[in-house]
Amino acid sequence: MSARYEHFPHEADVGVRGIGPTPADAFAGAALAMTAAITEPDSVRPEIAVAVECRAASLDDLLYDWLNALVFEMATRRMLFGRFEVKIADGVLTGTAWGETVSVARHQPAVEAKGATYTGLRVFEDARGWVAECIVDV
Repeated sequence: MSARYEHFPHEADVGVRGIGPTPADAFAGAALAMTAAITEPDSVRPEIAVAVECRAASLDDLLYDWLNALVFEMATRRMLFGRFEVKIADGVLTGTAWGETVSVARHQPAVEAKGATYTGLRVFEDARGWVAECIVDV
């Protein structure tokens, strides 16, 4: 089973949820959900690879740091990402995000992701597999 994503309702911002067989897959799904709040992920060409590394004491904090690192990379590089690879071991996340420079005409961004929040932040395992979710400020 590969990672997948979905959105969930929130009053002002957007809830992102990644689901997968491992925490790493769920984190990749959460990142894809964040992209999907901005544009259609399949419209983003994987032209440039950007490495991201985060460290945290808990999976919840690691998800928060991962999503915010991606927001930082998108903002400073003026990029969107449509593909993610994540590895998690001993509180360290090493990831790669593939994407391209934003093309307003082609990507038609709906919102700008400003950052992950602690609201609804949780990483857990249930019948679906691993779930990584939080509210993203847009």
